[in-house]
Amino acid sequence: MPSSETEPFDTGRLDVGDGHVLYYEQVGRPDGVPVVYLHGGPGSGCTVGARGNFDPQLHRAVLFDQRSAGRSTPHASEEGVAWHAIDMDRHVADVESLRVHLGIDTWIVFGVSWGSMLGTTYAERCPERVRGLVLGAVSTGTAADIDWLTVHAGRFFPAEWKAFHEHVPEKFRGLRLVDAYNDLLMDADAGVRQAAADAWCAWENAHVATTPVIRANPRYDASTFRLGFARQVTHCWRQNAWLAGDEMLRDAPRLAAIPGTIVHGRLDVSGPLDNAWYLHRAWPGSELVIVDDEGHGGPGMAAHWARALVALAEAE
Repeated sequence: MPSSETEPFDTGRLDVGDGHVLYYEQVGRPDGVPVVYLHGGPGSGCTVGARGNFDPQLHRAVLFDQRSAGRSTPHASEEGVAWHAIDMDRHVADVESLRVHLGIDTWIVFGVSWGSMLGTTYAERCPERVRGLVLGAVSTGTAADIDWLTVHAGRFFPAEWKAFHEHVPEKFRGLRLVDAYNDLLMDADAGVRQAAADAWCAWENAHVATTPVIRANPRYDASTFRLGFARQVTHCWRQNAWLAGDEMLRDAPRLAAIPGTIVHGRLDVSGPLDNAWYLHRAWPGSELVIVDDEGHGGPGMAAHWARALVALAEAE
């Protein structure tokens, strides 16, 4: 038996091919209502704190580190990562592989930030496997959203954006910022790679900090985390998340039979509220909860999505 209700009752590793092996854990009740958690980033990995989103008396919560994130191997900070094998199709396939591996028929899907994009895409492509959907701090991955995040959001943080922009050497100034940073993060010189990771993560910490409750995640203190995170984000964003234009909104009618809730902060600079609003309008029957005094996360938002997860489980 686990020593605590929030301790995993099961952990494991799943080989998904191309050299990628995923770490996963399960918390709560083995006979509870299944729910899968999709972390943000991309590349953040799961934290112990993420287990607290679930009711251990109701849920069988499955948390896993996506390809090359967290405890999955190889880590994105290392050499030899099969980058060609990290894309949206494979991320969606990994969610399905894990579901089958664990013998789960259908489950609630819960994703935050990048995880909201992955969760929505998975639900749109595999709606028969999703019994409920909870999304927080919605992102859509469009080219416009990525250019907002890397360029236009600098209007809110001009000094921080100036440092972020000026870190790029003159020879790369003609490139899209996300492409220039990805080139630097994959450079043969370890010093160049790490300096770019530090600059990218400094900008990340700036644009999420729109309210006093948001503090820099202590994981950013580790240079390996900064490098792996920045590599994953730029690898994904330079491809506009491998989604076709407005795919998330275009395919939202496929979610019509899936109950769910979107939770978003009005002060979210990283992912402006209109993303969540447009998705809500395109997803029949969805609920949109706007938290007026929070941004890209916060305790109020967490309380709302925890309640939504309980409501979905109790409706079974």
